[in-house]
Amino acid sequence: MCKTDSNPFNGFGVALTTPFKETGDVDYEALQKHVEMLCQNGADFLCVLGTTAETPTLSDEEKRKVRKTVADTVKGRIPLLVGAGGNHTQAICHELEQDRFDGYQGILIVCPFYNKPTQEGLFQHFMAVNRASHLPIVIYNIPGRTGVNLETKTLCRIIENCPNVVAIKEAAGKLSQIEEFVRSTPAQFCVLCGDDGLALDALKSGAKGVISVVGNAYPKAFGQMVHRAIEGDLAAAGQLDTRMQPLYRLMMADGNPAGIKCLLSKLMPTANRLRLPLVPVSQAVENEIEAFCRQKLLSD
Repeated sequence: MCKTDSNPFNGFGVALTTPFKETGDVDYEALQKHVEMLCQNGADFLCVLGTTAETPTLSDEEKRKVRKTVADTVKGRIPLLVGAGGNHTQAICHELEQDRFDGYQGILIVCPFYNKPTQEGLFQHFMAVNRASHLPIVIYNIPGRTGVNLETKTLCRIIENCPNVVAIKEAAGKLSQIEEFVRSTPAQFCVLCGDDGLALDALKSGAKGVISVVGNAYPKAFGQMVHRAIEGDLAAAGQLDTRMQPLYRLMMADGNPAGIKCLLSKLMPTANRLRLPLVPVSQAVENEIEAFCRQKLLSD
């Protein structure tokens, strides 16, 4: 069992996409190239098999191969966080106990979805996960997808009783909740912003990093924004953030990861392909994304 206060996940993280071929198969070669590009362009860590990866549409074998492809490409250069959450606590704990997660430094555990547990249920879920994990745990709070919001009192209770829980990816879309989490948690605990559009304000408020969608496409620009903000150069960070503001809206206009898949297809040789029930963005949104790319406002 892991017993650690250390947290390797801070600064600029990228919520990694899963590229597909036109046939619909996972494009592992494209994944390898994309990961290498992110490693060479300022990513502090990668989040693998999260929401942006379309993880619910991947088979167990595909998930294992994605994990291995990413770890083999990174070769320990930056920390790797892997999604291993779900809504069946016993099954998650079994996986955490049986799998060594070679090449990974932490586990991302989403609040259980669909079941809609109470705050007590959330607490007991993370207590069980904490006992089962040999790696640091990052909680993932995204109530728009799970149907339940992790409250501040529950988060503090989890932190007090679960030494393996070192951070939270907060993606409720509310700056006020990020601020409350920062105020209420211990100094060594890491609050990570999960919404690109709130990233700069979250960093100003004491968040220690961001897990970004836009960073897939513009790692230099988004990474510089994050690093300048953490260093206290808010003017430089603000200038970069202003340039990216149109992208934040476009990435979510028809949902994530449809927006980022479209953007990536405009910037590099990768298919704009998703797996059902997700579909590509509308033509109107695609036109706006293409127009943004033509402006060449960012350095990547």
